Amino acid sequence: MRDFSRPGRSPVYAGNGAVATSHPLSTLAAIEVLRAGGNAVDAGIAAVAVQCVVDPLMTGIGGDCFALYAPRGASVPDALNGSGRSPAAASDAWYLENGVAITPTSPHAVTVPGAVAAWATLLEKHGTRSLGELLQPAIRYAEDGFPVQPRVGWDWARSVERVSHDSGAAATYLFDGRAPAIGATVRLPRLAATLRRIAEEGPRGFYEGPVARDMVARLRALGGLHTEQDFAEAGPDWVTPITTRYRGYDVYECPPSGQGLAVLMMLNVLAPFDVAALSDLDRAHLLAEVCKQGYHHRDALFADPSLHRVPVEHLLSDAWQASARGAIDMTRARVPEVYPEIANEVAHRDTVYLSVVDRDGNALSLINSIFQGFGSGILAPESGVLLHNRGLSFRVEPGHPNTIAPKKRPMHTIIPGMLMRDGRAVAPFGVMGGHYQAMGHVQLLTNVIDLGLDVQEALDAPRSFAYDGVVEMENGFPEAILAGMRDRGHKAVTAPLPIGGGQIIWIDQASGTLVAGSDPRKDGSALGY
Repeated sequence: MRDFSRPGRSPVYAGNGAVATSHPLSTLAAIEVLRAGGNAVDAGIAAVAVQCVVDPLMTGIGGDCFALYAPRGASVPDALNGSGRSPAAASDAWYLENGVAITPTSPHAVTVPGAVAAWATLLEKHGTRSLGELLQPAIRYAEDGFPVQPRVGWDWARSVERVSHDSGAAATYLFDGRAPAIGATVRLPRLAATLRRIAEEGPRGFYEGPVARDMVARLRALGGLHTEQDFAEAGPDWVTPITTRYRGYDVYECPPSGQGLAVLMMLNVLAPFDVAALSDLDRAHLLAEVCKQGYHHRDALFADPSLHRVPVEHLLSDAWQASARGAIDMTRARVPEVYPEIANEVAHRDTVYLSVVDRDGNALSLINSIFQGFGSGILAPESGVLLHNRGLSFRVEPGHPNTIAPKKRPMHTIIPGMLMRDGRAVAPFGVMGGHYQAMGHVQLLTNVIDLGLDVQEALDAPRSFAYDGVVEMENGFPEAILAGMRDRGHKAVTAPLPIGGGQIIWIDQASGTLVAGSDPRKDGSALGY
């Protein structure tokens, strides 16, 4: 239990339903749906649609979506991959022959957005309300305006350059060349009209017709390879979730093309260690070494499994765990050695994650993203759709599993998580933060399961992330820990920005009480009724 004499948040306890999102208006929209009799999926879609309006630099309908859904009574959650694919004309040979690089603001970083199709598919199978009904709160905020929240405004001000290069994006998201002030009201009428079209026509209103033509025209004008057929053929896939057991709990993740496999790999390496008995320094060191092992293999091997075999079984095997564990020296930092080192740009990408549990015990873990802040910064001028830059995760490297190819999904960083026990949902959970997300899942789960923190304390705890030769550590770590990490050979630095964000709802199986937490690094909240 937290010290009530100091600033902080308490977890939220509820008996009938709970929601945790990173924006207060998103949380409120979901609670209203639950109170009106909607289920977890209905509430989640309403919430994420609102956030696509009120937190435009973190997410949008021009982005991607993944979900894990555990209906009451289901022993295994359903998993949905709602990420988009590259254009049919895209190939690494074309990029090499033409000397074209995939840069953050280029049309070549834009894959076909998958979110809208994923929402519709999730609702079709598990929802009780129509997409048109659930989009109404988002439409109202886009038309009537929404106040800019503090963290949203802070991030907006840091991302001005991203939308400055596109005249349509600048006219929409900048005001006299600047980000809006915190508390200012922002309206997005063109986005409202597009959401209204989707509400009336369903996903066809996005992937076909005027909206699709607008997106394709803008991308092709900038040199993109996209066609209207690429958009018309878009659709999510129901996939089989992958899992491992950790301390008696079953941890479920979506399989590749996402990075959830790395979560399971890292938990397997941690399993023999008594994490709670370690000193703070030893724990930070161990997590850094485990993180390097997981991400080293992720960067070398994870890709679209429809086009390249990802050795999931091997990476979850006892043999791999033993090999990775044997490479850890508790006294010194070491470099992973199993596969050739492949460096990636490290950045904390922009995403929203939400958890919902309804009165019947159905649990939703949903994540939606446009990757970097304001995505590509490319705005389709008539529809007001801001397009993500998820294709930036591709390589242009023939022979590499994640090289760009026609109709291919890139290795994806956004991952929802679901914790289960004895065939029943225990907690939908997730952590935002781009590449950090896999490590974020590990840290959140070890905080709760190993250290015994409540869900809010687990989110509040300082975070660290070892990637690309650097260990970033939030300023909640004492200087002595950073010094100790450096003494062991780590390049440990104070993180320049808060690392990620997260949400979790714990389902107390004995009492039925829901315990919800929302990350203080964001503007959001947990609510229940």
